[in-house]
Amino acid sequence: MKILVTGGAGFIGSAVIRQAIAVGHQVVNLDALTYAACLANLDSVADDPGYAFEHANICDAAALGTIFDRHEPDAVMHLAAESHVDRSIDGPGAFIETNVTGTYRLLEAARAYWQHAGKPEGFRFHHISTDEVYGSLGPTGLFTETSPYAPNSPYSASKASSDHLVRAWHETYGLPVLVTNCSNNYGPYHFPEKLIPVIILSALAGKPIPIYGRGENIRDWLYVEDHANALLTVLGKGRVGRTYNIGGENEATNLEIARTICAILDRLRPAVAPYADLITFVADRPGHDLRYAIDPARIRTELGWRPSVTLQQGLEKTVAWYLANEDWWRALQSRDGVGKRLGAKAG
Repeated sequence: MKILVTGGAGFIGSAVIRQAIAVGHQVVNLDALTYAACLANLDSVADDPGYAFEHANICDAAALGTIFDRHEPDAVMHLAAESHVDRSIDGPGAFIETNVTGTYRLLEAARAYWQHAGKPEGFRFHHISTDEVYGSLGPTGLFTETSPYAPNSPYSASKASSDHLVRAWHETYGLPVLVTNCSNNYGPYHFPEKLIPVIILSALAGKPIPIYGRGENIRDWLYVEDHANALLTVLGKGRVGRTYNIGGENEATNLEIARTICAILDRLRPAVAPYADLITFVADRPGHDLRYAIDPARIRTELGWRPSVTLQQGLEKTVAWYLANEDWWRALQSRDGVGKRLGAKAG
């Protein structure tokens, strides 16, 4: 299969590409190379004959048409997105442009290509989204594929909008789509502005480890390599028009995550004092959802997929990777906004 992956130089997209190449697919990586992109994530496959890179923006309709015509993909995996909630609070416009307008442009380019090719039965447009579109859970309950949409941040609202566009292009035009909504990802190559890298890198620098509020916000954590495997499973076996929620079955509070990482660092890179002494509570961000948790029954029963990495195992792997790859993360720390408190303006 030849797969056009958008946002392939990002955290999740690069994991998908590495796995896809490993199992024999051809991949075209379409990426605009904005601040969170890093082509070094793909060094291991960059010279593979099955890999190609296209520097383009999904909002550029002409470029999209040229890329579809040049490469004639069998499937699209759409991961290109602005994804950092804090940045969406400060600058929502970029999220509307990329996540809404960009998805529309990509859908139209894919539809034109699919129709011109005679509507091949095997073509798929796989849209990768987030559980944040469902809003916030209380102490109990789980998100399912039929949970009502209730986004609370500009980021989640923009992703909810893109989900609805994908559904509409299937219902109205017959475009063969798949949608997945995932829980919080973590693992190697995670951009340094996200929670788990912030904890690791702040600790290593001996700086305060910032935790919003009292650290009580709960997320279901999904190891990125597990997620990539799930996405390729859905692409290959999922039912057209279907949504699949992908979760790690690993709920934890932000404070629990910070303490676990600190304990791992105490073993692997001991300092004078326990790293947990650096944990510092900071003012919460506006619209901070309390809890996300996914019921993964559909993907488990229909497609036979479930996560293989526990949270403890995944955090051990992640911390060890950051310790062994200092050159990678140091090169990204000078990028705009990294290491700064974002998303506080609305407060």
